[in-house]
Amino acid sequence: MTHTQGLAVVAGSFDPFTNGHVDMVERACALFDRVVVAVLVNPAKQPLFDLEERLTMIREVADARHWTIDVDAFEGLLADYVRRRGARAIVRGLRTAAEFSHELPVALMNRHLESSCETVFVVPGADVAHISSSLVREIASLGGPVDALVPAGVAARLARRFEVA
Repeated sequence: MTHTQGLAVVAGSFDPFTNGHVDMVERACALFDRVVVAVLVNPAKQPLFDLEERLTMIREVADARHWTIDVDAFEGLLADYVRRRGARAIVRGLRTAAEFSHELPVALMNRHLESSCETVFVVPGADVAHISSSLVREIASLGGPVDALVPAGVAARLARRFEVA
């Protein structure tokens, strides 16, 4: 697979950063020369991990996997962030048809707001397609095993957060 010139943005809340997110970032890195993982600051949500913890988790995974990516945070419209960064693509993961039904109008609106940016949808590997941050949080909060769902450092943070050995 050849790289496309330019910068792509992988944006999300990443609360927490899962193996599904790892898969998506790796696919973005295979497609684009430069990738920024951008954590959305959404004042309307009460995240499990604060912004600095989420940024740290992503940076730790990036270091362990030797990714050459930028890790950043943003508030407001993704289209505005993409414009400020000079990105040419937004990379989004699609696990189900229902997600496509949600993501298509968002992609079209982002293109309306920033015409130079395309949304690129990637399909996760079968081994991670079932993973979502919300399910990981629920499993961890109930003392269930999350080691196969998140990177090791994230699993350790979840264990400490929920006082699970």
